[in-house]
Amino acid sequence: MSAVEQPGGPGAGLDEAVGPAGPAGAGAGSPVGRLAATVERLSREVRAAQAEAEGRALIELAKGILVERLQCGPAQAARQLDELAEQAGTSRLEFAVEVINQAARDRMSEVTDAFLSATRATDEAEADSVAVRLRAAESGALAADDTQAVAESLLEQALRPLGAVAVAVWAAGADGSLTLAGSAGFSPAEAARWHYVPPDVATVARCGLTERDGLWIASLAETGLPSVGRHHHPAGGRAAVPAGTGGRVHGVLEIAWPAPLPPQPPQIVRQIEALAELCGHTLETYAVPGGPSAEPGMLPDAAELMDLADGLYDPALVLGPHLDADGNLVDFRIQHVNDRFLDPAGRPRAMVSGALLLEAYPMAAGESELFQRIERVYATGEPFRARRMHLTALVDQVPLSAVADISVSRHGSGILFIWRIEDETARLASLLQHAQRLGRIGGFEENLLTGEITWNGQLFDLYGRPQSSGPVPLEELPAHAHPDDAVAISRFLRTLLHHRRSASAAFRLQRPDGVTRHIRVVAEPVLDTDGGLHTVRGAYQDVSAQHWTEVALAATRDQLAHTEQHASERDRLALQLQRAIMPPTQAPLRMPALDVAVRYRPAEAEQLVGGDWYDAVVLPSGLVLLCVGDVAGHGIEAATSMVVLRNALRGLAVTGAGPGQLLAWLNMVAHHLTGAVTATAVCGLYDPDSRTLRWARAGHLPPVLVRGTEAAPLPLVRGLLLGAVPEAGYEEAEVQLAAQDTLLMYTDGLVERRDRSVEESLTQLLTTVGTAPHTLDQQLDRLLTHSRSDTDDDTCIVGIRVG
Repeated sequence: MSAVEQPGGPGAGLDEAVGPAGPAGAGAGSPVGRLAATVERLSREVRAAQAEAEGRALIELAKGILVERLQCGPAQAARQLDELAEQAGTSRLEFAVEVINQAARDRMSEVTDAFLSATRATDEAEADSVAVRLRAAESGALAADDTQAVAESLLEQALRPLGAVAVAVWAAGADGSLTLAGSAGFSPAEAARWHYVPPDVATVARCGLTERDGLWIASLAETGLPSVGRHHHPAGGRAAVPAGTGGRVHGVLEIAWPAPLPPQPPQIVRQIEALAELCGHTLETYAVPGGPSAEPGMLPDAAELMDLADGLYDPALVLGPHLDADGNLVDFRIQHVNDRFLDPAGRPRAMVSGALLLEAYPMAAGESELFQRIERVYATGEPFRARRMHLTALVDQVPLSAVADISVSRHGSGILFIWRIEDETARLASLLQHAQRLGRIGGFEENLLTGEITWNGQLFDLYGRPQSSGPVPLEELPAHAHPDDAVAISRFLRTLLHHRRSASAAFRLQRPDGVTRHIRVVAEPVLDTDGGLHTVRGAYQDVSAQHWTEVALAATRDQLAHTEQHASERDRLALQLQRAIMPPTQAPLRMPALDVAVRYRPAEAEQLVGGDWYDAVVLPSGLVLLCVGDVAGHGIEAATSMVVLRNALRGLAVTGAGPGQLLAWLNMVAHHLTGAVTATAVCGLYDPDSRTLRWARAGHLPPVLVRGTEAAPLPLVRGLLLGAVPEAGYEEAEVQLAAQDTLLMYTDGLVERRDRSVEESLTQLLTTVGTAPHTLDQQLDRLLTHSRSDTDDDTCIVGIRVG
C-alpha cells in the first residue's frame, strides 16, 4: 500500500488540505487539484495491479493442483479450470480459491468452509468473496519479504473489507516485551513511537497476549488501555488476538476500527483467528529487525538444556512439545530427567524418560492444573513458580500431604520443569525443632540399664553447658537445683523411679554461669516386658518468663487494689462534700410576686462527681442573685473548686457590684486562688420592683426566657470562661420581664449529648419548655424527666417566674 492510502500517513495531510473538491478556491483544473487527481489515479492503479498479481498467483496455484491431480500439462489444466468455473457459475478466481481450499484442508479452508456454509443460502457472492479475500491475504503474506509487507497485505486484502482501518503485528519477546514487527494504516511517526513496549506494560496488545481467546474491545474510550493510534480513533473498536503456531504464541495481531465495534459473529472471529495464525507463521519465519527476539538462536538448544538440568541440585525434567498431524499442541514429551529426579510412583527414571507427560502422569491435568500451567508457559514464555503446591492430582500413589515447590520455564522450544517434593518426615522434624526452640523445651532420654543419656541441643542450652561436657543424670539433679527445692525434687524422683509413675516438678536451676532459671520437668518411665524400669524419658521447660510474669501480675493486682481503694475513698469524700454544699433538694425562696425554684441532679456514677453549682439568694440590697456554674473535671478537685467559686461569688455579691464586675472578680479568684481551674458561669441580678434582670455570662449557655408558649434563649453577650486568663472583662445585658414570664438558667448536663451538636439539643429543650405545666416546680421536674442528655453529668437548674 502506498503512503497516501494510510490514514495519518504522508498522504493524509495532502488529503486533508485538498479534500474531495480540492483546496479552498482551487478547482479540479488547478495545479493542486490535478496533483491530487494524479495521486488518486496512481493509487487505484497500484491497488488494481496488486489485486491482479495476487489473483494470478492464486490461479497459478490452482492450475498446479490440477496438474498434479489430473496428471496433465499446464495448458490443459488452464482449460479445465475455465470449464469447471463456467459450469459452477463462478469466476475463474473464485473457483481457483475453492480448488485450493479442497486441496489444502488447512485452518484457512476450515474458516472459509464455515463461512460458506453459514452464508451460502443468503448471499453466495459474499461467501465466495470472503474465500477469495482470505486466500489473497495468505498469498500476499507468503510472497512478502518481511512482516511489514504481511501487515499491509492483511489490511488491504482481508481486514479493510471488514471495516478495519489499521493493523499491527506485534512480536513477543522472551522477557514479556512486545516489538512492533509490522503495521499498516498507522503513520510512520506513530509506528516509530510504538516500536518497542517494555515488559509488564499493560496495553491492548499485552492484554490480548494473555487471553487465550483474544481481547475484543467495543470502544477504546471505555477502557484506560493505551495502544498504537489511540488518538486517531479514540472511540473505535479493537481486537487483539494471539498469533501462534503449534501451541506456542509468537506475538499478537491487533486490528483497529474507526467506530465502536459491535459483537462479531463466530464466522468473523474465525477469520481473524486464521489471520492471526498466518501472522504466527510469519513471526516464526522472520526476525524482528532492531528489536528483542525470542528466536531459538539466542537460547540454548536441547543438549544445553539437558546439561542445565543435570547441573541442578533439584529434580528436573526437560519437556518438548508434542504436536498432532495438524500441528496442534496436544502433549509434552519427557525428553530428559536428571539424576536427582525421583518418580512419586517409584518407577525408574528410564521408564519415565521418553514418555508423554499425560501418559506418565495422567492426573496432571486434573485438580492441580499443572498441565495447563506448563502449556501456558510454552505458549507465552512467561515462567511459572509456586511454593508448596499440592501434588495430590499427579499420581494416585502420592500421599495426600505431599507438596512441592514448582518452577516451569521455557528455553527456546524446550521446557525446564523443576519440582522439589517436600520430605514430610524432615518437615515434621523441623517443625518439632522450631516448636522446642520457641517453647524453650529440651528433651532427654536416659537408659537406666546401660547409663546412656541422650540430650538434644536445646537442653544443653537450658543448662548453660557446652555439649562437650556431656549430659547430667537424673540422680545428680539435686546438685544443680536451689537447696530450697530439694524436697520437691526428691518427691519427683521417688515417684518416677520408685513408684514408676509419670511425675513433674518445678524448681530453680542454678547454672554454671551464675544465672538462675525457673524450670519445669516432666518425665515418664518406660518398662520392659517383665515390668522392670528400663528407660526414663521426658522434657525440661524454661518457665522463667511465666514465673516472673506471675510475680509481676500479683504485684500489679496488689497495687491496683490499693489504687482502687484510694480512688473509692476520694470519690466518696467528693460526693459527701458536694452533697453537703449542694443538697439535691432545697427549699425555694419566698418572695412576693416572684417564684424561685432550683433543681440539682448529681451524676449517676459516684466516680463522676462533678463541679456543677447553683445559687439563688436575696442580697441585702433587695436584689436576687441568680447563678449557675460548671467547673471543668470530676472528682474531689472539681468539688472543692466549686465550693470556692460559689462561696466567693456570694461574698462578692454583697458589694453591690453588677454581674459583669462580679464575674471579672470571680475570674481572678479562679485563676489565682484555686490552682488555675477553669469554669463556666451565668450570673444575674433580678430587681423585683422594676422586674428587670441584669445578667452576664462566662462561656456558659445563655438563659432561656419562656413567655406564653414561646421559648427562646436570651441574646448572647461576650464573656470568656473563668480562669483562662488573669484578667477579663464581661459584657452585661438587661431584659425586662413581664407577668407570668419564666426564666431558666441551667448547666450543660441538661442538654449535652455525644451524638449531636449543642444547637440540636437546645432546640429540643425549647420545644419541651414551650409546653409548660402550671407551676414552676412542675416545669423544672418536667425538664429533668424529659432531658435527653447521655453524658451522665451533673445537672443544675435555676428558674424564676414573675407573679
